[in-house]
Amino acid sequence: MFLLLNGCASVSYYSQLASGQLQLLRAREPVAEVIADPGRDAKLRAHLSQSQKARAFASEHLHLPDNQSYRLYADIGRPFVVWNVFATQEFSLTPQNHCFPIAGCVAYRGYYSQGAARGEAAIQRLQGMDVSIGGVEAYSTLGWFNDPIINTMMGWGDERLATLIFHELAHQRFYVKDDTEFNESFATFVEQEGTRQWRAFRGLPADTDSRLQQRDQFIELVLDVRSRLEKLYAQPLPAEQMRERKAAEFEQFRRDYRVMRDSQWAGDKRYDAWVNAPLNNARLLPFGLYDQWVPAFSALFKQVGGDWLRFYAEVERLGGLPVTERKAALKALAES
Repeated sequence: MFLLLNGCASVSYYSQLASGQLQLLRAREPVAEVIADPGRDAKLRAHLSQSQKARAFASEHLHLPDNQSYRLYADIGRPFVVWNVFATQEFSLTPQNHCFPIAGCVAYRGYYSQGAARGEAAIQRLQGMDVSIGGVEAYSTLGWFNDPIINTMMGWGDERLATLIFHELAHQRFYVKDDTEFNESFATFVEQEGTRQWRAFRGLPADTDSRLQQRDQFIELVLDVRSRLEKLYAQPLPAEQMRERKAAEFEQFRRDYRVMRDSQWAGDKRYDAWVNAPLNNARLLPFGLYDQWVPAFSALFKQVGGDWLRFYAEVERLGGLPVTERKAALKALAES
């Protein structure tokens, strides 16, 4: 969350990062104290109580960091902790990256104020960029601070909150600078396998929620239009023709979505609002980042016999490879 800065705009951006993080740190209180306080909301106390069972499981069974992260609670009084601004050129799916000493380069800029995020987005649009704003309920400081459970996460059920804890603790366990696909796919695999084991630990059956299948099918549809757009942008076309064909690809995506929704999902409209909102390159950026290499990490986990410590050792070995070798090794694992 810290930046090497030059210029007034950079100083202003740094200041809001520092003040936002400081507010979050000051709002923290031990979860145990909240649970024990009869004056606090009963639903909140029950939800936090269940979260601590998952938090203990994460360290004892998944061998994730055993620290105060997610054993603290913070109410910051707003629906999202940060708003991320994504931006691309009009005819490109390459994100405008921003680099930080701790987290490395990422495909967005984060703002603790929705108004500030909208202001940045407006500036980018004036420069001809495709822009998207996304609210974020939680993030990891990669172990630099003890990250709390935030009120922004309280709208989720007990199991969804547990999966998030597994995911964010995985980032603390291991993180590679400048490789978002590696980091998020690793954390997503730990989240998914951790959730499977968490359910088994409690004697529950495997999750067969049809919404997960719908989510995967929707992501595949988005990745397909991304692939078509990448091929389009590689062609030497005049700007107006490129613009028309870009719009046509988004309309084709909407038609494909409606066919899938009505023929396979019995008309479930959970993604209608996202699909029917204005589409551009920036809105497609988050898709694929979180699951590109999940099959590779799944194969690796099987190779080591489901031994978490051996798995983490192999993940660290992969993370230490030069980027081209790392991606080649992941591709080989995924294909296996």
